[in-house]
Amino acid sequence: MANQQRLRRVADQIQRELSGLLRSELKDPRVGMITLTGVEVSPDLAHAKVFYTTLGDAEALALTETGLRRAAGFLRSELGRRLKLRLTPELRFVYDASVAHGVNLSKLIDDALAGKKDG
Repeated sequence: MANQQRLRRVADQIQRELSGLLRSELKDPRVGMITLTGVEVSPDLAHAKVFYTTLGDAEALALTETGLRRAAGFLRSELGRRLKLRLTPELRFVYDASVAHGVNLSKLIDDALAGKKDG
């Protein structure tokens, strides 16, 4: 079992390496501009949830999800070459809706304040 500090360091390293791989190595046109918002690693380091966000509508999000799911094996093998771990975690990509939710809340607040000024 790994301690929490080591899990956090491994998760941060995975996030940094995956960001570079997505930017420079992945050639899938379905995966456009995405931002990795976080990584959660299981205590046994066998699985990693990679949280991401992207701009676009539901159709673009579906294409991105498909592209990431298809590229997970390639990304895992490249990650294994770059990290000094005995076991490379299996990658699972999860859409992080918190950023879109925050933008929506901010817009609602701005609209409410604009309505208050008019009245």
